[in-house]
Amino acid sequence: MVTYLDGIVAYHRARALADSRTSAEVARALEAAPEPRPFVESLRSRRAAAAGGIAVIAEVKRRSPSKGDLAPGLDAAVVAAEYERGGAACLSVLTDEAHFAGSAEDLVSARRAVAIPVLRKDFTVCERDVLDARAMGADAVLLIVAALDDLELASFTRVASEVGIAALVEVHDEVELERALVAGASLVGVNQRDLRSFAVDTERAERVGAAIPAGVVKVAESGVRGAADAARLGAAGFDAVLVGESLVRAADAAAAVRELVGGAPCS
Repeated sequence: MVTYLDGIVAYHRARALADSRTSAEVARALEAAPEPRPFVESLRSRRAAAAGGIAVIAEVKRRSPSKGDLAPGLDAAVVAAEYERGGAACLSVLTDEAHFAGSAEDLVSARRAVAIPVLRKDFTVCERDVLDARAMGADAVLLIVAALDDLELASFTRVASEVGIAALVEVHDEVELERALVAGASLVGVNQRDLRSFAVDTERAERVGAAIPAGVVKVAESGVRGAADAARLGAAGFDAVLVGESLVRAADAAAAVRELVGGAPCS
């Protein structure tokens, strides 16, 4: 069955094929990139300091293919600063324009507004995508196992390490988890959203997470609606949750993040 992901990935692969930049041009862009911030270390330290809570990767997100517009007029820098004030360990910033109304400019402005690390949330389909993430200032890049073959997965994980950024390797089931681990993933995200129906299976993270080896940093993605969900996932051994929709729709983003972390709401 064809999924929404298939169409999006096909779009990005076509764009990659049309990219006429040389390797030298891409390499030059890296020279001006800011020093990477420690993404994994930030998650670990914030989780350790949460006193029974969980680290939060707070997402800057204007729209989604399944829900449509979420916060079309958001200012990435303002939202990022609110997330940091609420205690977010890291940011996730959508840079896909065609499907999520994001941009590289959103990532640049969000990162400039905070001191915490930033994930480039996009559809990585070639080595240049990893290098572009580094060039625009991202401290981590998303690799979706369902969108990549084994050679690509291993190669992009290696390239991310070589340029000094983390790779958040996203899986949906135990088979994809095994592929991620073989590729060398040390930071694994379990996406609870079904790629075919868009439905969220709130038991998926706990089921797949139980198979993730000790020492691998675990992130639960999608379907985290509030503090109760975050607390349940923290109790199940997850180090962090990645949350977008509920945060960008919150009247007070800082308070919403703080509640997810496990503290009292901001005043």
